[in-house]
Amino acid sequence: MEQKGLEENKMSKTQKKQKQPITACLLSAAFFGALGSSFIYGYNLSVVNAPATYIKAFYNQTWIDRYNEPVAAETVTLLWSITVSIFAIGGLCGALSVSYIIRVLGRRGTLLVNNSFAVIAALLMSLGETAKSFEMLIIGRFIIGVDSGIALSVLPMYLGEITPRHIRGSIGQFNSILICLGVFTGQVLGLPELLGQESRWNYLFAFLAFPAVLQLCVLPFLPESPRYLLMERRDEEGARRAFQKFLGKDDVSEELEEVHAEARAQETLQAVSVFQLMKSQTVRWQLVTVVVTMASYQLCGLNALWYYTNGILLEAGFNQEIVPYITLSTGGIETLAAIISGLVIERIGRKPLLIFGFTAMAVFFSLLTVFLNFQDRVSWMPYLSYICILAVIASFCSGPGGIPFILTGELFEQASRPAAFMIAGTVNWLSNFAVGLLFPFIQETLQTFAFLVFVAVCIVASIYLYIVLPETKNKTFMDISQSFAKINQIPYPSPSHEMEMVLAIQPDEKKEAVKVESSL
Repeated sequence: MEQKGLEENKMSKTQKKQKQPITACLLSAAFFGALGSSFIYGYNLSVVNAPATYIKAFYNQTWIDRYNEPVAAETVTLLWSITVSIFAIGGLCGALSVSYIIRVLGRRGTLLVNNSFAVIAALLMSLGETAKSFEMLIIGRFIIGVDSGIALSVLPMYLGEITPRHIRGSIGQFNSILICLGVFTGQVLGLPELLGQESRWNYLFAFLAFPAVLQLCVLPFLPESPRYLLMERRDEEGARRAFQKFLGKDDVSEELEEVHAEARAQETLQAVSVFQLMKSQTVRWQLVTVVVTMASYQLCGLNALWYYTNGILLEAGFNQEIVPYITLSTGGIETLAAIISGLVIERIGRKPLLIFGFTAMAVFFSLLTVFLNFQDRVSWMPYLSYICILAVIASFCSGPGGIPFILTGELFEQASRPAAFMIAGTVNWLSNFAVGLLFPFIQETLQTFAFLVFVAVCIVASIYLYIVLPETKNKTFMDISQSFAKINQIPYPSPSHEMEMVLAIQPDEKKEAVKVESSL
């Protein structure tokens, strides 16, 4: 009876939380946090496509000015390959540094300092032509990669920690939405009528400073993560004020109690290192799940899909001059699918959206393979190929495009989260680099059957997630850890028991309990 009463009390509290309005403070943190982070990452995925010809011409002219002879075709190709791929290398370096930076600066502080990388990169890349230095462009691409590597780890962590659990998925999808919006913005600004001209291409890179400066203007007025303040800085009053501002209410005792309960359930409140996390049996399957999900995020084939898009449009009979405008539909579909996913994620859940997304990608990649093999024989077949491309993009953004970052924040408790994001970021950027490096060889070997490799990846990801991943929507971090306890083969106290312990202890007793625990 007592257990039933606790369950009913927990359900009534959850229903009350779901009626709470989303505050302007929380929306501002989500939008401006993502604008200066995810948006910049997405923008850099597409911004180099439009001015590629002009940048190569700039490399050639710089070489002539220096050495009084044209650059060899192989050298231009090498310089361009370095320019494109060094972004992923910078991202890897940024991801590897996250757990160290975040200990000192916190979540919000790291996001603020990270803007300096974006501003420096914007200056280097936009002024490279004036300074007649292609090295500035390459170094700038590396630095903006570092910015993105840090941002894609810290922002999901920050959003997950400041958001009530009943809307954690929706707010977390701001990361995915702004990535897609960044890609779309890069496509639009790269049009010939705007900045995709020989005399204006450097302004495409100067634009990078704009979202970074906007974030610098807003983020200092928003609170730090209350979980970080309470569990790592031991600043209970600061955490109380942060919760009050984010949630828009004065009584935040329940939220503070929940964090205290999580703190008591952890073996340590000290940040766990990457090596310790990898050795720990208590989070073994959480870590495997994050590695599989993040690797699948990059290896599912979306980045490789861009190699075929223009060729399919040309095969369909579209004029070369209007292809860039039609390609805008891919960025538009991306953004729309990400927004819809953010609206339905709290109703449908993370697991169904991920499985649906990967399964649908496998289906449409299979159809695309069939259509590509017949498009030379049937005049209208290229149109079906392009519809498949749009369907693959929509499927990706419905779940796999954003939920892996949300899951990384949800599957780990406070002490393990920075190290988990460092591992997830490393897998993300290494997989990104692997696709860019290996896909041309896969394409050359398998031709139009190349996408069958990604079909296999999507199917394996779907099966794994169906078997292993529990649903995490509307659950506390303790609830999620408990759901993995059985598969990790470890005992774990029930969340209701932990909450009872916290509620039963008075403030003075809490301090005494902490002293006793530390002495043990």
